[in-house]
Amino acid sequence: MPSDPLEPGKWLKTSAGLVSVALHLLPFAGIAFLWFVGALRDRLGELEDQFFATVFFGSSLLFLAMLFTLAAAVGAMILAFGQGTAGVPDSVAFHFSRTFAYNIVNIYMVKMAGVFLMSTSTVVIFTKIAPRWVALLGFGLALILLFVSSHFSWTFVAFPLWVLLMSICLLIDEFSQKPRTDRPH
Repeated sequence: MPSDPLEPGKWLKTSAGLVSVALHLLPFAGIAFLWFVGALRDRLGELEDQFFATVFFGSSLLFLAMLFTLAAAVGAMILAFGQGTAGVPDSVAFHFSRTFAYNIVNIYMVKMAGVFLMSTSTVVIFTKIAPRWVALLGFGLALILLFVSSHFSWTFVAFPLWVLLMSICLLIDEFSQKPRTDRPH
């Protein structure tokens, strides 16, 4: 979707197929993110602070809920546009859907991603489950997502890249440690 909430829907003519494929893959990304959250909480174990765990877990669930809400709104736009009704891009319903999707992404979803980064980075600093520079990068990206994300289109990539970086750190740490005997295999 274009970053301009007033864009008249030209992207539907050129990108609807690609967006539709992405929408069908999105639930798998959500499942992967839930696995990441679970792996992170498992790695924290007894070190998990209740306050930050609540903010971390709550923001992750809110982020996913908004991501799926966004996907439903964009999917509805694609389906409505695909019906071939000539007046769809000029209709009030289309304008509402487009603005709704824009607000979900640019105001709410990206802010929850910033809260997730902030709380997770705080947990990383306190527990040392990842390198300190990863947490500091997370703080910087969180500030960008919370305060200036609507001005720069590249900021939407910051969140998944940081999650990937954190996942790599967790995997490296997990495979470099001796096998744990406190959990069943």
